[in-house]
Amino acid sequence: MVTAVAQRLASQRKEIDDTLATFTLSTTQLQEVKAKMRVELERGLKKDTHPTASVKMLPTYVYRTPDGTERGKYLALDLGGTNFRVLVVKIRTGMRNSVRMYNKIYAIPLEIMQGTGEELFDHIVQCISDFLDYMGMKNTRLPLGFTFSFPCNQTGIDKGDLVSWTKGFKATDCEGYDVVDMLREAIKRRNEFDLDIVAIVNDTVGTMMTCAYEDPKCQIGLIAGTGSNVCYMEEMKNIELVEGDEGQMCVNTEWGGFGENDNIEDIRTRYDREVDGGSLNPGKQRFEKMTSGMYLGEIVRQILIDLTKRGLLFRGRITERLKTKGIFETKFLSQIESDRLALLQVRSILQSLGLDSTCDDSIIVKEVCGAVSRRAAQLCGAGMAAIVDKIRENRGLDHLEITVGVDGTLYKLHPHFSTILKDTVRELAPNCKVDFILSEDGSGKGAALITAVARQHMQEQIDKYLYAMRFSDETLRDIMARFRREMENGLGGDTNPTATVKMLPTFVRSIPDGSEKGDFIALDLGGSNFRILRVKVSHEKKQTVQMESQIYETPEDIIHGSGSRLFDHVAECLGDFMEKQKIKDKKLPVGFTFSFPCAHSKLDEAVLLTWTKRFKASGVEGMDVVKLLNKAIKKRGVSDYDADIMAVVNDTVGTMMTCGFDDQRCEVGIIIGTGTNACYMEELRHIDMVEGDEGRMCINTEWGAFGDDGTLEDIRTEFDREIDRGSLNPGKQLFEKMVSGMYMGELVRLILVKMAKEGLLFEGRITPELLTKGKFETKHVSAIEKSKEGLTKAKEILTRLGVEPSEDDCIAVQHVCAIVSFRSANLIAATLGAILTRLKDNKNSPRLRTTVGIDGSLYKMHPQYSRRLHKTVRRLVPESDVRFLLSESGSGKGAAMVTAWASRLADQTRQIAETLAEFRLTKEQLLEVKKRMRTEIQNGLSKNTQSTATVKMLPTYVRSTPDGTGKRFTARPTQCIFLKIGKDGQ
Repeated sequence: MVTAVAQRLASQRKEIDDTLATFTLSTTQLQEVKAKMRVELERGLKKDTHPTASVKMLPTYVYRTPDGTERGKYLALDLGGTNFRVLVVKIRTGMRNSVRMYNKIYAIPLEIMQGTGEELFDHIVQCISDFLDYMGMKNTRLPLGFTFSFPCNQTGIDKGDLVSWTKGFKATDCEGYDVVDMLREAIKRRNEFDLDIVAIVNDTVGTMMTCAYEDPKCQIGLIAGTGSNVCYMEEMKNIELVEGDEGQMCVNTEWGGFGENDNIEDIRTRYDREVDGGSLNPGKQRFEKMTSGMYLGEIVRQILIDLTKRGLLFRGRITERLKTKGIFETKFLSQIESDRLALLQVRSILQSLGLDSTCDDSIIVKEVCGAVSRRAAQLCGAGMAAIVDKIRENRGLDHLEITVGVDGTLYKLHPHFSTILKDTVRELAPNCKVDFILSEDGSGKGAALITAVARQHMQEQIDKYLYAMRFSDETLRDIMARFRREMENGLGGDTNPTATVKMLPTFVRSIPDGSEKGDFIALDLGGSNFRILRVKVSHEKKQTVQMESQIYETPEDIIHGSGSRLFDHVAECLGDFMEKQKIKDKKLPVGFTFSFPCAHSKLDEAVLLTWTKRFKASGVEGMDVVKLLNKAIKKRGVSDYDADIMAVVNDTVGTMMTCGFDDQRCEVGIIIGTGTNACYMEELRHIDMVEGDEGRMCINTEWGAFGDDGTLEDIRTEFDREIDRGSLNPGKQLFEKMVSGMYMGELVRLILVKMAKEGLLFEGRITPELLTKGKFETKHVSAIEKSKEGLTKAKEILTRLGVEPSEDDCIAVQHVCAIVSFRSANLIAATLGAILTRLKDNKNSPRLRTTVGIDGSLYKMHPQYSRRLHKTVRRLVPESDVRFLLSESGSGKGAAMVTAWASRLADQTRQIAETLAEFRLTKEQLLEVKKRMRTEIQNGLSKNTQSTATVKMLPTYVRSTPDGTGKRFTARPTQCIFLKIGKDGQ
């Protein structure tokens, strides 16, 4: 009997040992794992084999580890599991161990993890909003590093397309999309704050950077926790997915996918396959499912169920709790394997899981846990050995000393995992001395450090050129004050002649009020394209506007030729348009949008002060452009067509009137395109150049000349001065040359040329195309700054300039474009802020509510410009509610609105004149009245005719007027007569 029991126990023991033997890996097997891992590392790095490699070796665009000089305040996000962390990280200058962090942890509910991508990122942004409120930082725009612990294909430090979810996440509509864009869109939807997202990083990279801040030898990051992954600093020459051979870049191995091509099937067990089959991503992340904390507990549960079914555990009884997926958490492995834990305590843990165990059961469970966790540590060690040996060979060293930064609960909490891992690396990579340093602060600090390093890397190359283009709010408020003074000088009668901001009266006295109607022609001349529109405003049910237009090119030789040729061209285009519209026989009212500085004496009189925007037609400056156009029209002959030019307006005025048609609160018009200018409704009492104190009048500021007197010299750069020297009007329109679309691309080109000359871009190559003025256009700036395809566009544009840019070059050029366009938006915000504060003061209101109408290609086409402008205006003029209304119809519709207003005014004047015409007498009529009066006087004096006379001539018996002597009255031979004029003496 005893023998039978012993045999049965021996048989059971053998079954258990045989089961656990499948988790025991020999040194030979581990060497094979190392070799296979090395093969996959190489395949992932090569362009040809990368698509089929199971270890993806994703570039991170992190080019170096911290060197201790990093500084600043950063926001960091850390998403990689069921908890989401938001941090503020403050790094002091020049000192290691000088990082302060403030953070909050937020749960990610399961329904959010497995819901839609929009729900996930909205939840993330809600958590950020709560944290910023908690820190009192809603109005602070900090650089942000985003630790996103899932495989991403990165095309830049701030761009990462999610390859696939891991670790239980399954949010839809995310895979294949840029998670940074998704975060930005969620921030925009909430519309409470903005963030400067500088970097997206994997948690392994964040861990490496955190530990490298403490130990400069740290060039590997390991996560051994819920997930399993490694990153390391690879030589650029080996990374075929990224251009460039110099230096290093951190590669995110994503080694969790190792084995997806079946190359480790020989060491996978049926329990591994069972866990894989029941996961959210069967067939994927096979190595991670053998090594990470998310799955080790589940592997143990599968083994326990199998052993119980076979009668080897728990008396063969499988409880409902044991059948529950996920019930055996990895933390129980760490607890059960603790050397300090007695079997009684192991039994207590099992009982808490509903498992009624004996001491023997507890021993077996402990063995199962040990086998599973030991294999996981050994596999991680084999993978790490492959990496450190590769780094050693990359550097041509016989012996390598290197540090691995580690994070993760499995490594931190399991009693034996770290020891087994280190022993395995030591055995499999004997020529490498590998130290492991634990990351105490997690990968959030690393994300902040990456952000700091990325910023520093970029700024070291660029900021010495562009530092002067970055303005604090204090500087912008100072510029606001300077512009406000120039506005007041322009409005003053005494100071206007010397003011740079001319503040020209337009004689437009109101915005559309909804009563406009009629059929109008609008001309729009302000650039190389000349536009003619027919605008019909009707009032059938509600006010509607119909427009038909045609664009005519204005050749360069006409722009720079004589004024007569220019206006002959305008008249010819007008004739062609009227011919096509079949309205040559009609004399329609014409509104003329003439987008150059003019002095108005009336609405239909405009004397050109100076050409801008490359126009140089001779004989026009100082002349009335309406007379010049009328002369050109008359030259064509009366038989051709006639035109009634009723109003000349600037494009800013046209824009304000166009937007005013849709929103009657609109009282500011801005152009931000090829040129730049603004107009606004000023109180008439403040305009010294125009008589009258009642009401308002639109003022054309002509702010492009702001700074022509040296007011802006302290903020102009060497590049601004070079652009000015090479322009058609040196010393003029200096503000416009700093902010407008006509000059922005050229400004970027000059900066790139200088950086290339100093070897900071394009490996010092300067091509003839890059040296050609005008080759880098402002539309290129807009294309390069697009969030998704900006770097691709940068590469295309720079390649056309012949410079063969690297990825670093493209990033740097994108940064240059951003700084130049941001400066433009900030300067426009400052001058607009001055106008808004003046409107507020004019109204004597504690809060300004107004609308700004805007037109112009730079504002419309640049992907970031409008957002930057709006944000800066809100900061500079906080006591205001400003609506920015885009003019969809251009300024031509506005010119028609002004013409409608002028036509209505002319009709009213004509009706009044017709009414009063009956009271107007000619000289002949007055002489006839005199003659008739003389006759009637004679009739009234004659006795015979006095009775029928209408002028009665009645005697008064007053015979004299006083003579001043005071003597008594004496009769004189004259007598005062009282005339009664009127029919029958009435």
